[in-house]
Amino acid sequence: MTAQPHIRLPAEASAQAAQDAIVEEFAFFGDWTERYQYLIDLGRKLPSFPDTLKTEEHKVQGCQSQVWLVAKGDGQRMEFEAISDSAIVSGLVALLLRVYSGRPAQEILDTEPRYIEAIGLARHLSPTRSNGLAAMLQTIKHYAQSALAAA
Repeated sequence: MTAQPHIRLPAEASAQAAQDAIVEEFAFFGDWTERYQYLIDLGRKLPSFPDTLKTEEHKVQGCQSQVWLVAKGDGQRMEFEAISDSAIVSGLVALLLRVYSGRPAQEILDTEPRYIEAIGLARHLSPTRSNGLAAMLQTIKHYAQSALAAA
């Protein structure tokens, strides 16, 4: 197996920079077995998620796995916390948080997750995981839209 790059969740300057970094990191791996392992490792590095937030209110609807997602902040800067009961889905969560968390609501709404296609993830996820990823993205964008509406 090829050596893995250092796993980190840096605070890139923009959502676009975060996506570019993700594409670069995934290009390091030669096959999808290694990429899935990297996704699992990213999910394991997520900050702890309080059990008190694992409620129906924070549960993402449309995911086969259980995913909880919480938004904080306002239209100027939104922070997201999330976790899943699935190792691979937790890795998908980590990627979404890296791209969208810590960003202004308008940037969140304007940023399409092009890294999903660029790294080949769209072709390697099961239909249920693809639906879950779309549901997580829709939830993040809904929170951003609500933050802008409240401003």
